[in-house]
Amino acid sequence: MKNLRSRAVLVAAALLATSTLASSPAASDGSGGKHRHPHHDPPASTESAQVVLDWQRTAIATVYPATPIPTGIPVLGFTSLAIDDAVTTSLRWGSSSETAAVATAAHDVLLHYNPGAGAALDAQLATTLAGVPDGAAEDRGARAGERAAARMIASRSGDGYGDTTIHYTLPPGIGAWQPVPPATDMLGAWLGSVRPLVIKHPVRVDGPDRLTSADYTTDYNEVKLLGSMTSAIRSQAQADTAVFFNTNPAIMQGDALIRNLESNPKSLEQTARLFAALHGAMADSVIRCWQLKRDVGFWRPFQAVAGAADDGNPDTQPESGWTSYLPTPPYSDYVTGHGCLTGSAVEVIRTVLGEDTQLELRSLSLTGAVRTYPTLTALEYDALNSRIWGGLHFRDAMSDGYSIGHQTARMVMKRLD
Repeated sequence: MKNLRSRAVLVAAALLATSTLASSPAASDGSGGKHRHPHHDPPASTESAQVVLDWQRTAIATVYPATPIPTGIPVLGFTSLAIDDAVTTSLRWGSSSETAAVATAAHDVLLHYNPGAGAALDAQLATTLAGVPDGAAEDRGARAGERAAARMIASRSGDGYGDTTIHYTLPPGIGAWQPVPPATDMLGAWLGSVRPLVIKHPVRVDGPDRLTSADYTTDYNEVKLLGSMTSAIRSQAQADTAVFFNTNPAIMQGDALIRNLESNPKSLEQTARLFAALHGAMADSVIRCWQLKRDVGFWRPFQAVAGAADDGNPDTQPESGWTSYLPTPPYSDYVTGHGCLTGSAVEVIRTVLGEDTQLELRSLSLTGAVRTYPTLTALEYDALNSRIWGGLHFRDAMSDGYSIGHQTARMVMKRLD
């Protein structure tokens, strides 16, 4: 097994060799240039898909909790797309270890975006490669992974990731979200300007309802009654569901899928492609979501209830001291990030594994709480309504968020096909 220092030299060389890819059409969509070289389908890998699942766990552990929930999603996308590219490259080359390719690609991308995790990532890479027989196949696989990671990193040059010069700038006004002091900005305003990973055109939605519309009135009264800290009509089951789903969807859905695939294994190639689609769709959905949160900036329910006397709608009554059942995140209502992420993840899983896929969900908000739904539609029903029952969103923001997630997922899968 080649040592990590020699690998670092190879990574640098690979990055240099592929630095021109940042401006190439094939790499501009962030897919790592997967379709750059037409070829006949190679033989299927004989290696276990467990390496993909292991490195998906490593990716989640590397990104969270070090990174705020929405801003870490693209890194999961970069990693999963590079893994998929590495598998394709390794199989095309032949006499190459896909295990080494997966581990190396994931390690290098994660290290690039999370240099502080270097020691843990190096240790995990060494553990993975220790299970691969020394020799030419391991070396070829490692090179395939290095090149896939280098292609991904080069393709993301200048993509806007982490550009902290971008801020939320909408002025105060009726219907406009504003940061709660002492905050002066929304979390991750730059995320809405990141270049998409896979899709070319974002999903279109019609924006929030007019404050004087009947639809807004219905949504307003629903969340005011059900989402209040002191609601007298929210059931205990609804309250429990709100708390259960008040967790990072990337961890909840990713962890559940990993465990499902350990019980119902797929091939290494199928597993790599599934996570590429999952995280590519989640990333492109959250980018669109954050663009709307920043540029539309529709107020949250707690701001709407406080300002209802001035919203021009006689059917929305203010309520002094109204607070949401769940803590309100530091960004606007429209559209829901939770819905964009859950909807995109579930749509990929539904398409690939089926509507009746049993995902055992574990909540990070309720220790030991586990739920399994009979269908993915039932899962989405509770996840969507949980944000209304928690007082965080109007239904329109939830519906449009799920629409973005579903449509983006279908576009991502089509482009990766």
